[in-house]
This record gives sequence, C-alpha cells and structure tokens, in this order.
Amino acid sequence: MSHLELDRIVQRYGSHTVVDGVSFRIDTGSIACLLGPSGCGKTTLLRCIAGFEPIAEGEIRLEGTPVSRPGFGLPPERRRIGMVFQDYALFPHLTIAGNIGFGLRSLPEQRIAERVRELLATVGLAGQEGKYPHELSGGQQQRVALARALAPHPELLLLDEPFSNLDVELRERLSLEVRSILKKEGMTAILVTHDQHEAFAMADEIGLMADGRIQQWDTPYNLYHRPANRFVADFIGQGVFLPGTVLGDRQVDVELGRLSPQLPLECHPGCAACGKGCQVQVLLRPDDIVHDDHSPLRAEVVHRAFRGAEFLYTLRLESGAEVLALVPSHHNHAIGEKIGIRLDIDHVVAFRGQDEHHPRPAQ
Repeated sequence: MSHLELDRIVQRYGSHTVVDGVSFRIDTGSIACLLGPSGCGKTTLLRCIAGFEPIAEGEIRLEGTPVSRPGFGLPPERRRIGMVFQDYALFPHLTIAGNIGFGLRSLPEQRIAERVRELLATVGLAGQEGKYPHELSGGQQQRVALARALAPHPELLLLDEPFSNLDVELRERLSLEVRSILKKEGMTAILVTHDQHEAFAMADEIGLMADGRIQQWDTPYNLYHRPANRFVADFIGQGVFLPGTVLGDRQVDVELGRLSPQLPLECHPGCAACGKGCQVQVLLRPDDIVHDDHSPLRAEVVHRAFRGAEFLYTLRLESGAEVLALVPSHHNHAIGEKIGIRLDIDHVVAFRGQDEHHPRPAQ
C-alpha cells in the first residue's frame, strides 16, 4: 500500500483552477519532490496535503485512509504530518531545545529531553540546546526547523522551499545532509522547490509541474535523459535543439551527424509515412558534445563560462546554429577560436518538428 496517494486532485480559487487533476503515489520511506516554476501550483498542492487548503475534486489518502475530499477534510493536527517552512518559523523567545520540544509538551520532561538530544545529534547540533535561534547561522536554523518537525515522529514530512533563503553552496550541501537525515529516520517526505539541483540532490522521484498539472513523474535520471515532452526537456538541465531529418523509424540526421534512437521516432500527424523525410527537433545536452582535436567537425567558440573543473562553451556551427559543450578546463580556448567536436549521445531525444503543443519523446 502507498503511504500517500493523490487521486485526481483539483483545487480552485474562485473560478481559477490552481491544481488540475493531479494524481500520484509515494511509497513509505521515499523522498519525493514537486518541482516547477513559480505559480505552477506546487505549494498549493502541498498545502492541500497538509490540510491547510480544501480540495474541489478528488481524494487524498494517507496509508489508505481518506483525509481530504470535497466537503471533508481531516484537521491538519490529526494528520500526523510535519512541516518545514521556507522561513523556518522558529520561536525567537525559546531556546533550541524549547523549539525542538515544542510539539512534545504532553510527554514527560525526561522523554522530551532525550528526544531533543537525539535529534540535535542527528542534525549535527549536539550541545547547542541552550542557544537561541538568533545565535545560529541560517543553515543551523534550518536544521533546527527540521529537527522540530521530526520530533513528534510524523508519518509524513512536508518541506516547502526549505533552502531558498540560503546561499547556493549551503543549499547544495544542506540538500544532501537533509536527505541523509530523512533516510536515517526512515521518513516519507515531499519537498517543494523551483530549484532542480535541490530536487536532484534530495529526491528519489520528482513530479515536474506546469499550469497545475504533473508533466512527468519520474526519477531524476529519466527526467534528464528521457523527458516526456518539450516543457520537461526545456526546464530540466541545459540544452539546445537542432533540426533533424528522419531517415527511418530509428535514424535521424542532424548537422553534426547521424543518430540512432533506442525507440522509434514519432513524426507529426501530417507525415504519411514516418521515416521518409519528416522534420524533428533533436535535444542536445552539453555532455553530448565532446571536444576532439582530431574531429573534422569544427565549431566556433562564441561564449565560455568557467566552472572550475570545466568550461561551458557556447559553440556556433557552420549553419549558424549554436550548441553547448562541457570541456575540461585545461582546454582553454579563446572567443572566436574554432575547435574540433563530435557527438557522443547515449539517449537521443527528439520531438516532432511541427507539433510542439503535444510533443512526444523518442529515445
């Protein structure tokens, strides 16, 4: 049985539909993520799960028991759900121990103290129980907020943009730390974020949202290498599209060479016979383009971004089209220089060239 199940959830503000028919399941101990741009409905959906918002259609079930449906909603305090907010929401007048133990006040003092010490050790803040929130850094405050949410042993943990107030380096480090803590606790969790790096670092599975709908629910690997539509391909990672001509159901020509997808290509409905000259758009990621001094294919460096171990080069092809390439940083090429390149693609992703409103992947 799934730990959490959403069945065709719809939520509206007046006549405006914010969540539009969302369904998914999360198994016990899994960390999921609702990822998407601002305004896509992900935070509203999280609030529906927590019980802060009613739903207009569908049903939400926790361990098989309905907790939300039209006209009925189990109160948030009875759902055994913990929540970590974007602004931490720590009580400034309470010590760290007081914050973490706030939801345990019905327990004996000794048991509260034991649980607080246990969680402080888990989140790497042992010995800090007597301090106040303002005496801690932003990353430490976020760990306190996490410990407070975990203290009552919730059945599900919800994290709403928990790292957005932190700098990039700290966000990436905390994402990995929080994942480790949740796995150690055996916690089922849902993260909401607009940052795909956070999503990839923390989540076992990700639901990418747009316009109130799940565009693809999948593993981080599949979202990157097997996007279900053009929106997913554009949102996840970096990449460009090159026009391609289909030669057969598993062959397509692009400017840089001939590719052989693992799955049959799908052409637009106007094609009488797919594979006979249909036009498609082929997705090329920066790691699909390899710098090779011996290659006869040349491309001009038009921009470069230094990333320490590597450069991200923007390269102009003979046709004028531009592609991206990740190149080890000891290959330091100047703007305007022409370098040799070749394709090295494991997953070919192509979309119908004249049907972008309803694209289909070919891999």
